[in-house]
Amino acid sequence: MQHTTPLPRATRANAAALPRRSFLKTVLAAAAAPWLVPAGVIRAQDGKPVPSGRTTFGLIGCGNMGPEGMKNVLNDKTAQVIGTCDVFRNRANRWRDNVDKHYKAKGCTAYYDFRELLARKDLDCVEIATGDYWHIPLALAAIRAGKDTYVEKPLGVSLEWAKVLRDEIVKRKAVFQFGTWQRSRTHFRRACELVRDGAIGKVSRVDAWSYGLASDGGGIFNPRSHVRKLHLAKPADKVPADLNYDLWLGPAPQKAYSNARVSTLGIYHIYDYAIGYIGGWGIHPVDIAQWALDADLAPPVSYKGTGRLPDAGLFDTVAAWDVLCKYENGVEMRFMDHTAAAPVVKKYLPRVGDHGTTFHGEKGWISVSRSSVQSSDAELVKRSRRKPADGETHLYASEGNNQWQNFIACVKSRKPTINPIQSAFNGDVICHLTDLVVRTGRELKWDAKTETIVNDAGANALLNRPLREPWKL
Repeated sequence: MQHTTPLPRATRANAAALPRRSFLKTVLAAAAAPWLVPAGVIRAQDGKPVPSGRTTFGLIGCGNMGPEGMKNVLNDKTAQVIGTCDVFRNRANRWRDNVDKHYKAKGCTAYYDFRELLARKDLDCVEIATGDYWHIPLALAAIRAGKDTYVEKPLGVSLEWAKVLRDEIVKRKAVFQFGTWQRSRTHFRRACELVRDGAIGKVSRVDAWSYGLASDGGGIFNPRSHVRKLHLAKPADKVPADLNYDLWLGPAPQKAYSNARVSTLGIYHIYDYAIGYIGGWGIHPVDIAQWALDADLAPPVSYKGTGRLPDAGLFDTVAAWDVLCKYENGVEMRFMDHTAAAPVVKKYLPRVGDHGTTFHGEKGWISVSRSSVQSSDAELVKRSRRKPADGETHLYASEGNNQWQNFIACVKSRKPTINPIQSAFNGDVICHLTDLVVRTGRELKWDAKTETIVNDAGANALLNRPLREPWKL
C-alpha cells in the first residue's frame, strides 16, 4: 500500500591525498573564512547608485534556465541585478529590459561577451546558465575575476575540468552554489531527514530516475515528440544576425551552424556540449540520493548496466540507461531513465512520475519527487509535512527555501552554500560514470581517493576533453 500527499506547485593533488570527508571540511572551512568585503558599500550601477548593502548580480546565459533563476534574484530585496549577458544579443537585451521593468528604473546593462560583464568592479556574483560545456570555463573566469558563482547543473562535460574548478574555488575562497535546487525545497529536505533518522530502517537500495532522450511522453524537457523534427537537421542554416556563433561554440569543437545545433534540445543532447539528460536531468534525483544517504563525500564505487545511444543523427548523447551504482557500504542505487524505471517503480508506486528518488529500507520505503512525498507508511507522509522534532535530524535549510536566496545570503556571510563544490563534484561523478558505462559497455570502478576510474585507461581518458583553441582552462 502506498500513501501520498500532494504538494503545491510551486589543490587537485591535495584533494587526491585527502579522504573525501577531510577534503570537504577543507572546502567548507575555506568557504566560511572571512573575505575582505566592505560592509555597507555603495556600488555604482552604470553611474547609478545601488542601495547600500545589496549584493550585485549578473546573469550569463539568458536562453532557458537562466531567466528562471534570475527571477528568484529579482525577488530578493537584498540583491540587485545589474547585468545580463548572452551571445544572442536579442536575449540579453530582452532580459535587460525585463530587469529594468521589474525595478521600474533603467540601470541594468546588456552584454554580449562575458568578459565585459566580468570586468565590472561593482559586480559581486554571477549565475552561469549556458550550455553545459561552457559551465566550467565561465565559472573559472568569474572566480578568477573575484566573482562568486552559481553554476547550473550539471557541472560540465569533464570531471578533469571540474577538478580545476574545485582547486580554484578553494584557493580563492570563493562562494559556489550548484544548481540542484531541489535541496532547497522543504519536502525534499524532510524526506532526506526521515531517511537519515532511520524512519524506514537501514537503507539497502535506492531507485533514482529521470527523463531520457528516448523516454515516452512530450514537452520541451522530454524531446521524443521533437526529435524527428530536429534530430536529422542538416547544417545548412544561416547564422542569425544577432548571434556570435564563434563565441557560442567557445571551447567546443568547430562545427557548421544549424538551427537544431543551437536549440535547447541540441544543447542538451549533442555530446560536444553535454552528456545528455543523464547529467542535465538525472543529477537531480541522484543529488537527493546522495544527500539522504549522507554520501556527499562518497559517491558509488562501482557501476554496471546497460543503455543505448541514438542510431544516427545530430543528437548523440545517451538515449536510455539502466545502471546499478554500488556504494562502498553495499547500498545499491539503480539509476534509470524514465522508460526503464516505469516497470520497476510501478511494482510499489502506482503513481509513477517522470522523475523521482525512492529509498528502500528494512521497514518500508519513502519516495520523493517534485510533486509529492509517498511512502509505504502513511505516518511517514504525515511526518514529512511537519518540522523535525528536537533530537531528530535537521539538515541544512536554505533561506526562504530557495537555492538562489541561499546563494545571495552566502555571498554576504561567506558561509558554505547548501550544495558547495565537493558535493557538486561527486554528484557529477555518478552521472559521468553512468554515461561511460553505456559508451564503453564495461563495468567501471571508481577510486574516491585518486578520483580516477580503476585500471581502465580508455575510460579515464574520456573524463577529460580538449578545448578548441584559443580557449584554455
